[in-house]
Amino acid sequence: MAGGMDEPDWSCVGAAWDEMRNQRMIPARTGYDPEFRAKLAEDHRELAGYNNYEYGRRAVEVLGEILNKDSRVLEIGAGPGTLTIPLAKVVKRILVIESYGMAIASLKKNLKDSGVANVEIREANWLNVGEHEIGGDFDLVVCSHFLWQMKDLEKHLAKMEAASGGYCAVIQPAGRDDMAKEVWTEITGEPYAGQFDPDADYFAYLILRRLGRLVDVQNVNYSMKRDFEQEVRYVASFIGRYVEVDSRVKEQIEQYVSRRGIREETQSAVVMWWRA
Repeated sequence: MAGGMDEPDWSCVGAAWDEMRNQRMIPARTGYDPEFRAKLAEDHRELAGYNNYEYGRRAVEVLGEILNKDSRVLEIGAGPGTLTIPLAKVVKRILVIESYGMAIASLKKNLKDSGVANVEIREANWLNVGEHEIGGDFDLVVCSHFLWQMKDLEKHLAKMEAASGGYCAVIQPAGRDDMAKEVWTEITGEPYAGQFDPDADYFAYLILRRLGRLVDVQNVNYSMKRDFEQEVRYVASFIGRYVEVDSRVKEQIEQYVSRRGIREETQSAVVMWWRA
């Protein structure tokens, strides 16, 4: 460790982030279905609202102490609105920055279906957006399930703070459920070693503490249940980063899902927030 027993070697932290991010950004090879991406996007849209947007509701409950009906929020990378819709119901206005066309289409549909009208969507790459374009001075700047998209995590966190006149928050799923991990071992014959875990919160926490921020952290649990085809696509989207998911591998996944059965799973997420 450089600089003493308690101080991490930041060059090693950065190298670990780069290596893990590169693995998670590998495109899935799912040759068995040319419409796989579109179907997966629709799965994400439908599942965002599972159990009345439970994932988002649990996170909003945690952040309730720093929010009120007059709060102005900037959300980065909203996806299908998993957090956006519960958040919009307790604040005055949300500006969303989202660059992915399929995600914007899903978000617009979910907003309409939920009767939410206080969300403005800006189609743009977050790192290319200037402060003059978003206005700044938001009461809360937040991103959910987004960190792995950022090559320079420290730059991302600094930009979040620059746009905030109050608080920043990061929400990140914690750990992969057993289904994907068990199928990985069955198909590859290798023990699962975290190849596609979603955890990224600890990197953000280390950076923020190094910068002297006092970070509040709370874990939340939420439920999730996919139907058979959604479960198969969910598993294939991760396995496909390392193994070509052709018709044979798809059949292996289907056989495993059939044996294991469809059930509601309890999953976890980490909510971190700090004053900018």
